[in-house]
Amino acid sequence: MLKNLIRGIVTILGAVIGGLLGNYLTSSEYLNQYPIFENLVAKIALIATLTLIFGIIFFIISSKVYSLILSANKAAEKNLSKMTIHEMFLGAAGAIVLLVITFFLTRPLNDIFPPVGSIVVVLLNILAAILGANVAIKKSDDFYSFFQSIGRRNQGQSQSRDKDRDKDNKKYKAMYKGDPKVLDTSVIIDGRIFDICQTGFVEGKLIIPSFVLEELRHIADSSDSLKRNRGRRGLDILNKIQKELDIEVEIWDKDFPEIAEVDSKLLKLATVVSGKVVTNDYNLNKVAEFQGVPVLNINELANAVKPVLLPGEEMNLLISKIGKEANQGIGYLDDGTMIVVEGGKKSIGNEIDILVTSVLQTAAGRMIFAKPKGE
Repeated sequence: MLKNLIRGIVTILGAVIGGLLGNYLTSSEYLNQYPIFENLVAKIALIATLTLIFGIIFFIISSKVYSLILSANKAAEKNLSKMTIHEMFLGAAGAIVLLVITFFLTRPLNDIFPPVGSIVVVLLNILAAILGANVAIKKSDDFYSFFQSIGRRNQGQSQSRDKDRDKDNKKYKAMYKGDPKVLDTSVIIDGRIFDICQTGFVEGKLIIPSFVLEELRHIADSSDSLKRNRGRRGLDILNKIQKELDIEVEIWDKDFPEIAEVDSKLLKLATVVSGKVVTNDYNLNKVAEFQGVPVLNINELANAVKPVLLPGEEMNLLISKIGKEANQGIGYLDDGTMIVVEGGKKSIGNEIDILVTSVLQTAAGRMIFAKPKGE
């Protein structure tokens, strides 16, 4: 039904174009030079002939026109299905803005070149609408970040005025809410982020990207039991954060289809929301530092809060196993820090008093060297 309707409209359009062309030719001075066209019947015959010819031509190409319309409709539906509501509104706003600008810029064309100018103006307006919508959609994240920063600034100014007004009656309240924290897959699976948030040291809302949730779901559905358990642990941690902690959690449902890797998407998202990436991935940490994206590394935090032991300190330690070198014994603190005891091999399985000789900080953590007290 739709195909026949479109073919009929295209055919009628062709016939109308042929009729208008015939009417233009019969009224032109060039054809009026010939005596045959002084006859009204000949003029009508020419108009009818051109109407028929153009109607037939447009009828023949109407099937191609229908196919093009169908393809364009499918492409439009596919693209629109990937767009969010705010992207659609933003695209429409971009098209309207550029159409208004183009309208004022192209007005002289109608006055200077009336026949050709109208066609050029129409084409330029179509191009401007497409260009404006495309630019607005592609830069939607930047627009969102810009307006969000303005909102924060206005909110900060309003809160500052409130503080000044009430400072004689009550103490200042902490107005700084902190930067958003974008969680990556590794730190969610690790689980320590829940304990850190529970202590209240983390400020600002937590952002969970949808592509990270998708990666967690794939891990939780893995055929490998170890991966499956890790994925399910990550999902459990997220549920605990949402239900048990008094902290704002936002699920970021947008994606960056032009970026393939999840790590690159995380860095892009942190830039868009002016936040920080929370991770324990060493490689992601280095790439973020190179790109200038702020990163909070859980492993670095864990190393930073370990008890500081200085050379010369004494302590009691259980020697649990043999070290790599001769006569070495290995012991561990409660937080997992390894202590290498020179000459501790003979005391394996026993608790002895040791004297710290040196402390070595490495990328993997802190290593402590010691010797039995009195040796």
